[in-house]
Amino acid sequence: MAKRQLNRRQSWRIEKIQEERASRAARRESRALEELEGGDLGPEQTGLVIAHFGVQVEVEAQQGEQAGEVFRCHLRANLPALVTGDRVVWRPGNQGIGVIVAQLPRQTELCRPDSRGQLKPVAANVDLIVIVFAPLPEPHANLIDRYLVAAEHASITPLLLLNKADLIDEQNEKALNALLGVYRSLGYPLLEVSARDGDGMDSLRARLDGHVSVFVGQSGVGKSSLVNSLLPGVETRVGSLSEMTGKGTHTTTTARLFHFPGGGELIDSPGIREFGLMHVSRADVEAGFIEFRDVLGHCRFRDCKHDREPGCALLKALDEGRIQPQRMASYRHILSSMPEADY
Repeated sequence: MAKRQLNRRQSWRIEKIQEERASRAARRESRALEELEGGDLGPEQTGLVIAHFGVQVEVEAQQGEQAGEVFRCHLRANLPALVTGDRVVWRPGNQGIGVIVAQLPRQTELCRPDSRGQLKPVAANVDLIVIVFAPLPEPHANLIDRYLVAAEHASITPLLLLNKADLIDEQNEKALNALLGVYRSLGYPLLEVSARDGDGMDSLRARLDGHVSVFVGQSGVGKSSLVNSLLPGVETRVGSLSEMTGKGTHTTTTARLFHFPGGGELIDSPGIREFGLMHVSRADVEAGFIEFRDVLGHCRFRDCKHDREPGCALLKALDEGRIQPQRMASYRHILSSMPEADY
């Protein structure tokens, strides 16, 4: 008990320090913004937020002679929190510093709960979530299914991507084929590639063309290697697997948007690497299991928990092979991790 209280006090002190630092930074930004707006600002134009640095962002001009150029911008105090991928109205200022005056409506947004449980956006206007996994670290269906639920909840198309296909061998091939077979049978798009050898990368480039994509997946599956292969010259730092845990080490530190040479964009962000489902309901989880759609609503009891109740339509579909045991186990695992009041 004493240890938990100490941890709470430490967390509170850290949060207070962070709040004070943010407050001081905001005051400095306010003074800088007043100086900018007191000088000469160019005309309003549209831009794209390509990186976020707390109280400042980098904006890529989208029109006029400056199209394609990148400017560091201050934010007006009345604006909501902006994230990478946001489209904005801004005005260029002196010495390459600009001012964002408005946020344009988002088509989609990816959110995750923060340490206080409050929902915060981490990327905007994404239309493709690339769920990356690999033979090593060993892939788990439950984690993949969590991402699929999150994609469905955000109304963003998922793409399953098996990276490090060169590591498939006699020991893991059978389990991998069984895992992938479940998703292929459900109609999910799935690619197998090797960022190291280049196998399948042309197919991946073609699939990403014309989309605003994010890569998600546990550390060590090769997301940074994929970015380096897709975008030569970007040089995203690559981490290795920990010898002690067999898990990956985090490498990405700042959310940033990259342009593909053939068209389309990629948002690479530590906030998107892993995000929970604390902000979704039981109905949202069920909607994320697409094979449940024709079955839900046909149980004998309206409040059926799909556990051992008689007349459960999901259990019947499971017995008949219309729902795979792997997916049912994931569904139950996700529900068990949610606060009981939510389901």
